[in-house]
Amino acid sequence: MTVSGAARTTAWIVAIAAGLVSAGLIAALIVNPGMADRTASVTGAVVGLAALALSVVALARGSGSSGGRRQVRAGQGGIAAGGDVVGNAVGDRSAVVGTSTAPGRNPAAGQPTDVRAGREGIAAAGDVRDNALGDDSERR
Repeated sequence: MTVSGAARTTAWIVAIAAGLVSAGLIAALIVNPGMADRTASVTGAVVGLAALALSVVALARGSGSSGGRRQVRAGQGGIAAGGDVVGNAVGDRSAVVGTSTAPGRNPAAGQPTDVRAGREGIAAAGDVRDNALGDDSERR
């Protein structure tokens, strides 16, 4: 999983703030244990509420950041399509000859599904038919 620059910066800010708060609580414990107890209780309650709010926001946003849209990605030399792949010639000296066949029934049509093709791979979210895939291939 890759982390964006803004997320990385936010993570560092949170980590530094947590370290400073921890150091402050340790110093308060040494100077005045009674005050440190109350301070730690309030700090724990605030951090707990912040964690609850963050988890609710994360659940409300959903699992992906695509906003309900399909994400289509292809690795180096890969081919990825967000829909149907019909009547294509992919590869050196490949050819598609003649008329294409009638489309089949696609029960998953209309459902936003992410598509990812690896290096030199081919992936499609929809129907894949009547294609010539690979070098020297032909579909008649």
